[in-house]
Amino acid sequence: MNTKKALIFGITGQDGSYLAEFLLSREYEVHGVIRRASTFNTVRIDHLYQDPHIRGTRLFLHYGDLTDTGNIEKLVNQIKPDEIYHLGAQSHVRVSFDMPEYTANTDALGTLRILEAIKNSGNHIKFYNAASSEMFGSTLPPQNELSLFHPRSPYAVAKVFSFDITRLYREAYGIFACNGLLFNHESPRRGETFVTRKITMGIARIRAGLDKKLYLGNLKAKRDWGFAPEYVEAMHMMLCQEKPDDYVVATGESHSVREFLELAFSYAGLGDYKNYVEIDQRYFRPAEVESLIGNASKAKERLGWQPKITCSDLCKIMIDSDFKNLHLDIIGEGNKILKEKFPNKWWKID
Repeated sequence: MNTKKALIFGITGQDGSYLAEFLLSREYEVHGVIRRASTFNTVRIDHLYQDPHIRGTRLFLHYGDLTDTGNIEKLVNQIKPDEIYHLGAQSHVRVSFDMPEYTANTDALGTLRILEAIKNSGNHIKFYNAASSEMFGSTLPPQNELSLFHPRSPYAVAKVFSFDITRLYREAYGIFACNGLLFNHESPRRGETFVTRKITMGIARIRAGLDKKLYLGNLKAKRDWGFAPEYVEAMHMMLCQEKPDDYVVATGESHSVREFLELAFSYAGLGDYKNYVEIDQRYFRPAEVESLIGNASKAKERLGWQPKITCSDLCKIMIDSDFKNLHLDIIGEGNKILKEKFPNKWWKID
């Protein structure tokens, strides 16, 4: 049996690291694209990496960038992947207001460059594009695959282009190309500037005596938060279908940032979050997205995908992990939830 090859753009991110782990557990040969930097940014995949000279190694890393057309073409032609997962992006919504041109170049045109490389290769390559719930913006929830896009940030505008160009290349050139409209999904590997991780890590630092305050922005914003390892499984499911299509992936539940704060501080035993949290106007967006709730019934019916982890579960899992990182005694409910709901987990518990 021939080993399948997957090429992942954005392998060093939260989703990319879990996806690499998942595909390796399915006996794939995995190739990941990383950007050259003065410091290594591979911490999320260090536990997966082996020296390429070791026999049986199935994870290989390549330098590249979504702004470099020639490099993308070279990687696609040299690796000849069966599947490409495009997860790379400037993915911080607030930062996209500060870096709109760079965000558009990477998030919008980066997708076009990969699709052109697939088209020009002449090979049958299945393509997954990471779209975003942020594309719905101010469209009233719940949002599904037929909901109108009303983006409220440069990031979301770039993702709308990315979504549309993926669909166009599917229809115009017959490329097996899927868009995953993933709503917010978190984990202990979430970046430290994203609000859920900022909260759980901030609580751990307060408990450890390292900080006294946590500074946040809009507490009224409502989001549909799920568990990242479950969401990367949905990505793979999309490419296993007979025909390509676009899918919303979400829990169908919505919670405000304030609710997440209340859950987190209560679980950590710190009492009222108002004693520790201060509002900083710098963390507000120029145009806010008030409420995102996904309707994933299509994914449930066609892919057989259904989430197991609730927002409350997620909060406990992340706090346990951040407590452990700072050598605090963990509360333990998060780890218990993981063991009960995923007895045969394929990912490493951070």
